[in-house]
Amino acid sequence: MSSINKSGHYQLGHRQVLRLGYGAMQLAGPGVFGPPKDPAMAVRVLRAAVAAGVNHLDTADFYGPHVTNQLIKQALHPYPDDLCIVTKVSARRDDKGAWIPAFSAQDLALAVEENLRHLGLDVLEVVNLRSMLDIHQPKEGSLEAPLTALAELKQRGLIRHIGLSNVTPTQVADAQKITPIACVQNLYNLAHRTDDALIDRLAAQGIPYVPFFPLGGFTPLQSKVLDEVAQRLQATSMQVALAWLLQRSANILLIPGTSSLAHLEQNLAAAELTLPPAELQLLNGVA
Repeated sequence: MSSINKSGHYQLGHRQVLRLGYGAMQLAGPGVFGPPKDPAMAVRVLRAAVAAGVNHLDTADFYGPHVTNQLIKQALHPYPDDLCIVTKVSARRDDKGAWIPAFSAQDLALAVEENLRHLGLDVLEVVNLRSMLDIHQPKEGSLEAPLTALAELKQRGLIRHIGLSNVTPTQVADAQKITPIACVQNLYNLAHRTDDALIDRLAAQGIPYVPFFPLGGFTPLQSKVLDEVAQRLQATSMQVALAWLLQRSANILLIPGTSSLAHLEQNLAAAELTLPPAELQLLNGVA
C-alpha cells in the first residue's frame, strides 16, 4: 500500500485526520441493500484501509441496513485510538430497499442507538444529519427540528459532533445558529461545482467539506478530458479526480469507497499524485 500521509491532515471534530479516508457504502449489497457477495473480502478491505493509515471512516446504519456497521465492527473492533468513524442519520429502508425519510426526534434517537449498538460504541464521534427534503439533491427548507433533536442527543453524551449532508449554504448557516457544525458532506467533483463558494466559506471557518461521488455525473466530453489527463500522468481517472479534490482546498476530506483491494490501493495512491499546473488548468475548466 502507498503512504497516504502525503494527503495531509485536517481537523474533524476534535481529531486530526488524514485527508484521504474511506467510505463504507459500497461494502453493502447491490443498491446499498442487503449483504455483500463476499463478506470476508469486505472485512479484508476495511482492515487493509486502516493498515494503510486511513483514520477517517464514513458509514451509515441505513447502508444495508445495518450491514456496513456490522462489518466495520467485525473487522476493526476494538478500534484504533486514532480512528474517527463518521455516520449519518435521517433515513431508513423498507423491505424492498427504498429510502424512507426518518426525520422525527424518535426516528433520530433510534438511529443513534442503532449506530451505537451495531458499531459497538458508547458515543458516536460525528453524526451527519442528511437532509431528506429531496432524496437526490439539496433542497431548501428548515432543518431546525431534527437538528434540535440531535443537539439534545449530543447533550446526553451520545454524540460528540454534528455534521450536515445534502444541504444548501443557507441550511448550513441556519444550522450554525442551533449547534456547532463539524463538517458538511455534499456532492462535489470536477464536473459539479455548485458548492465552490460554500467550500471557501467553510475553509475560512476551519470546517471540513467532504465531497462524495468524485466521478459522478460527468458528460462524455468531461470524462474525455479527465481520461486524457490521466493517460498523460500514467494514473487512473479516479486518481486524477481525487488528486484534483485534494488540491482544490485544504479543508476537503475524501472518502472514496470500494469493495476491491486493488481499487483501494489505487485510490489511496492518489495522495502521492500532484497535478502539474497545465493539467490543473485543463481540469479546472471542465465544469
